[in-house]
Amino acid sequence: MKPLDKPLEGIRVLTLEQFGAGPYGTMFLAELGAEVIKVEAPEGDPSRQVGPHKLGPDDSEYFQAWNLGKKSVTIDMKSVAGRRQFEALVKSADCVVNNLRGTQPAKLGIDYASLKGLKPSIVCLHISAYGRARAHQANSRADWPGYDFLMQAEAGLMELTGEPDGPPTRVGVSLIDSMSGLTGIVGLLSCLLRARATGQGCDVETCLYDVAMHQLTYPGLWYLNEGDLSPRMPRSAHLSLAPVQTFPTGDGWIFIMCMTQKFWRSLCEAMGRADLLDDPRFADPNVRAKNRAEMTDVLDPTFRTRTTAEWLARFNGLLPAAPVNKLDAALDSAFAHETGMVSAVPHPIKGALRVLANPIRVDGERLAQAACSPLGADNRSLLGKHT
Repeated sequence: MKPLDKPLEGIRVLTLEQFGAGPYGTMFLAELGAEVIKVEAPEGDPSRQVGPHKLGPDDSEYFQAWNLGKKSVTIDMKSVAGRRQFEALVKSADCVVNNLRGTQPAKLGIDYASLKGLKPSIVCLHISAYGRARAHQANSRADWPGYDFLMQAEAGLMELTGEPDGPPTRVGVSLIDSMSGLTGIVGLLSCLLRARATGQGCDVETCLYDVAMHQLTYPGLWYLNEGDLSPRMPRSAHLSLAPVQTFPTGDGWIFIMCMTQKFWRSLCEAMGRADLLDDPRFADPNVRAKNRAEMTDVLDPTFRTRTTAEWLARFNGLLPAAPVNKLDAALDSAFAHETGMVSAVPHPIKGALRVLANPIRVDGERLAQAACSPLGADNRSLLGKHT
C-alpha cells in the first residue's frame, strides 16, 4: 500500500507517553497514516531502556513493540524554551495525547483548557491509571500511579483466570494497556471528526481502571443483576456452555468451542463417538455445562488417542478448534506467515527488525510499517528554528 492510501494521512498527533497504553494506541494512528510525533523528555521514554534485547543505547525491541511508525523530538516541557517549542507544534497539530497521571496534564498545560487559545479545534486525549480529577466529581486516586497488572488484579480479572485450585492468574500480556490504548483512540477519532465539522475541540479521556472493569462484560452483569458470582473454571472453560475448553491430545492440548448444538454433533461424529448424541447428560450446551466433569472424563481418553495436528486435520474446519500453542509455535506457524502477521521493518542497528503486522487491512492490504525514530532524531526537521 502506498503511504498516501492510508486513511489518516494529513493528521498530525503530538503524544507525551511512555510504556504501554498511550504508545499502543498512537502506534495504530501512525500505522494508519497519521504523523505521530513522540514528544520525549531529553532522557527519552523509559521503555527505550527496557531489556533484555536492546537496540543501541536508547532503543530496545520492547520499545519498538509499542512505538512503530512514530517520529521523535526531545523537549524539556518544564523550561520556557521547551514550552515555546511545544506550542509551535500544537498550532500545526490536530491532537495531543498523553498517558500521565490524572492531575498532571493540567499542571503541564497539555489539556484543552490550556491549549484551546493556541488552537480551538485541538483534541486532547488523556489516558491515565485511575482517571482525572474533575470540578464536579472527586477522584481520590487521580495522582496514583498504576499499571496493567494492577488493574487485572483489582477488577477481578485475575480471580476469574486460572485453575480453580491454583492462584489467581493474570493474562500473559499487557492486555489492559492495549485495550485502554484502543479505547482512547476510539474516543479521540470520534472527537476529531466532530472538531473537523465544528471547529470545536475538547478533552476526551479513559483510564486503565475503567477499561479493566468494562472487560468484566457478562459476568459483571450477571453479578450486578442476579448476584451470580462467576467461579474460576477448570480447563479455561466457558461459564455456561460446553464443551468449550481445553482437552489433552497425544502430544499437547487442543481448545474446542462447541458454542452450538450443531458443533457438538460435528465433534461427536468426527471423534467416532456418535453414542454421546443420545446421552441425556449431554443433551444440549447448558445440560453439558452442568455435567462438565462427566463430559470431560468421557472425552479425554478419546482426545488422547491422536495428536493435536491429527485432530485438527480430522475436524477440517467442521467445528471451531485451535491448537494450544507455545509462543514459538504461534509465531512460527505456517498460517501466521500465510496471513502476513509476521513482518519486518528496516532498523538502523538491527537491519531488519521482525515485527507483528498491524491487524487492520485497508482494501484488503496490510498497512506499511516503519520503526520508531531514534531518540530526538526529528528535532531539526520538526522543531526547526525553535530548537
